Formats: sequence, C-alpha cells, structure tokens
Amino acid sequence: MRVAGLARLRGLLLEEGGLMATLLAPAPQNGERPHEQSSAAARIACEGPRTDGREGEYELLIEAIYEGYLLHYGVPRVLEVPEADLGLLAGDRLYAIGLARLVGLGDTLAVAELADTITLSALAQGAGMEELAEAVWAAGARAVGWGASDAHRSAKDLLLAGDPAALDAMRTSAAAV
Repeated sequence: MRVAGLARLRGLLLEEGGLMATLLAPAPQNGERPHEQSSAAARIACEGPRTDGREGEYELLIEAIYEGYLLHYGVPRVLEVPEADLGLLAGDRLYAIGLARLVGLGDTLAVAELADTITLSALAQGAGMEELAEAVWAAGARAVGWGASDAHRSAKDLLLAGDPAALDAMRTSAAAV
C-alpha cells in the first residue's frame, strides 16, 4: 500500500513548523500503522487522466484535504490532537493547505469539486450517514481524476435535496470511468 502522499504530508507539516508540526503523530517505525495507509480518494484521483504527470502533487493535496476531513469526522492518520476544538482547527488548516496547492496547479475544476466534496460529506456526516459521506469522497475523487459527469452532478443534487437515492447515485458516480 502506498504511503508516499502521507509521508510527503508529514514532511510538509514538519517543514512548515509551528503548531501543525507539534501535532504530528510519531512516524511509523518498522512498517506502517494500519490507519496510515493512503486514502482511497487519493488513489482514485491519481488513476485518472486529469492528474497525468502530476500524480504526486495530487496525491499530496488530496491526502491533506482528506486528513482534514478525518480530523473533523474520523481517526486522523498523520496528526494527533489532544482536544476536539484543536482537531477542528487543524482540519480546517489541512483543507486550506490542500486547496491552496490545487489552486497553485491552476485546476479550478478540481478546486470546485473538492470544495463540494468537503461540503457534501459534512452534510452526510451531519445526517449520520457515514456510508454516504464515504461515497461522496469516492465520487469526488473520481471527478477530480476524470472530470465530473452529468451523473455526478445529478448525484450531488440528490444529496442536497435529501433524496434517499443519493447513496446509490454517488456509488454509481464513483464507479463510472
């Protein structure tokens, strides 16, 4: 399992210094920790033609954004935070790091897609629909790597409308290539 994006994220935060560097979990010793594997979102996006030649940069920025998401809703892989409020702030900082790097690549379509992914997964989590939130991440990553489809736009509309068909629509969007 690739961990290059997470190792690069760890290095970026260490190089940046400050509070984020103090929150780094100890580096894995003698192999990786099971929870420190590269995210499915990064793998999905990096397989698409829109990331060709820049896979490493996309992997890093998606891992930063996904780690931010995990600080809000799950178990982070790279950071350890002593309290929930600090975790939310660190998560927001990671969202900003990833989106700023994406802006630097000039990929405004992916910026919009990942901003939607952050918003829609938060809505799903807020409704207690963790499975839908994960499907949103997979579909959003697919749209970053291959471009958004009409089916994907429709799935996002279904989620915003609170339609129970949103889960199947997101799964279909994530599976389409």
